[in-house]
Amino acid sequence: SYSIRNNHFQKYILSVDGKNKASQQIHSSKESNIAANKLNYIPEALQEVKKHLGHGAAEMEKIKMTRKRKEKQSNDLDGAKHKHKSENNQKLAVKKEETMLETSNQLIPTPLSHIPLESLIEIEMELVYTDEEDICFEFSEPVASTSPQSVGCDSEKADALSASNDNALPQIDKQLKMILQEASMCYRQNDYAEAVEKLSAALELCSRGTAIDNHFDPFPEDISSIASFIETKLVTCYLKLRKPNDALNHSHRSIILNPAYFRNHLRQAAVFRYLERYSEAVRSAMIADYIYWLTGGTEQHTSKLIKLYWQAMFEEAITREVSFSVMYTPFATEVKADQINKIKEIFAKKHPDYVEHIYTDPHGLHILPQSAEWPSLPPQHYLLTLGFRSKHIGKTMERWSSRRLPIFADQKAPFCPLTKEETKMYWINTGKRILPVMDFIRSTKLTDNRCPCARGIEKLHYASFLGRLQRVEEQSQVINQAMAELATVPYLQDISQQDAELLQSLMADAMDTLEGRSHEGRVWNKIQKIGLIEDYIYQVEDNYLKNKRYRKTKMEKKRMKKIQSTQQ
Repeated sequence: SYSIRNNHFQKYILSVDGKNKASQQIHSSKESNIAANKLNYIPEALQEVKKHLGHGAAEMEKIKMTRKRKEKQSNDLDGAKHKHKSENNQKLAVKKEETMLETSNQLIPTPLSHIPLESLIEIEMELVYTDEEDICFEFSEPVASTSPQSVGCDSEKADALSASNDNALPQIDKQLKMILQEASMCYRQNDYAEAVEKLSAALELCSRGTAIDNHFDPFPEDISSIASFIETKLVTCYLKLRKPNDALNHSHRSIILNPAYFRNHLRQAAVFRYLERYSEAVRSAMIADYIYWLTGGTEQHTSKLIKLYWQAMFEEAITREVSFSVMYTPFATEVKADQINKIKEIFAKKHPDYVEHIYTDPHGLHILPQSAEWPSLPPQHYLLTLGFRSKHIGKTMERWSSRRLPIFADQKAPFCPLTKEETKMYWINTGKRILPVMDFIRSTKLTDNRCPCARGIEKLHYASFLGRLQRVEEQSQVINQAMAELATVPYLQDISQQDAELLQSLMADAMDTLEGRSHEGRVWNKIQKIGLIEDYIYQVEDNYLKNKRYRKTKMEKKRMKKIQSTQQ
């Protein structure tokens, strides 16, 4: 049986492929991997997952095949026209790069046009608050065979699987189905409080193993899709009740359980909007747009609405920030140091109030809603330049951006933890001022070429900090957000076996924390120690260079003074 707890959801993240339309045909091959693929809701099951780390590579291969197949379909559909368009876009991008430093007018691709609140509400009514009747199963397409002998038969197999689609989908338990129908009726009658009660009862049924009719052969991806369906409905109910804080954890859990459903990410964006956390809303909307394309979404109207929502969140995030300002610069090839210096000069002229510290994110790969067209991969990339009112925050952020592990040090030395009072002061003076910048930088980065798990690591680090501040409820929310980020990673980019193992270990560590368990051997503890040591070494080197420059300046002053006295 499978147990679901309202506060804790977990999933063996690497089992993110296999398709429910073909579930009857591939169930026999999955039986030997059930332990590795299992959705684990209880601590005992988590230990079972940890014993089966070796199955992740095969599952990741399937995800890679899915992404490559999707990209190939787009290329085949566009044909020569797409190729011609890509060549033109590439030439245009190169031309932009060659001329972008000649005039500051070309640094922002499209002027931001204010999107009215009424339009935003209309988008939410159509895409966020819609009451789905059918459960969107996570693995909804047949798996493409990777065997060379079967390549020629793929098309015929796909047709056959499509024909038998209705029979392949799992059958929901009758009692559970009835409760979900009652919840839907309450929702449509605007009785959202009663709908929450019904949906909570549905989750309780799932916790007792009552999810699908086939009790003796419950497959984890089927159960996770049903649980995600219930969670995402709870999100809309709590938003209707104007309780975004209650909706937040449900939005995270819906993604943990089913990262491949674009509405889960869009609803998370809506929750962030209600909480006025616009940078995080930008990221959620960006991922929703990409997932919609990746999973086969072709409706232009829906795609347009998602992008419009994404752009609206982006506008809000930019206009509401007061401690720093930003500038995006399009680029096609590697940007050299002298060009970055030129960009900084242009930034200083355009934003004279934010020149205490200026730096350009060295890792690039930023994406804007105005120019994101997923079928024409790769999309236009931008360099992000930031300027700060505070030199301390600017230098701290530049140090953070240049490191492999995104951990900001709050300790004087790696093995000298701060006292409770020192931790509070660090949060007031630095921590709470850094996090908004980190969220904004991530808001336009779909992937990370340093470490695919970087966003999840950032959130786990933040959760660890909240734990030391004894802000337990916030810590739980942030851990769930970190797990949602980690669950989505395999859909956003290809990852190595090493990264896959790291991702899985971080998910397990996050669940350990939620369940109140802790031990020194956790991967997360090791990452924190390494990150803090790296940051400490950086600070020592930085102080050494400062002292060296200071001594050189002092000696130079003495020398000049001596020359002047001799001349006199």
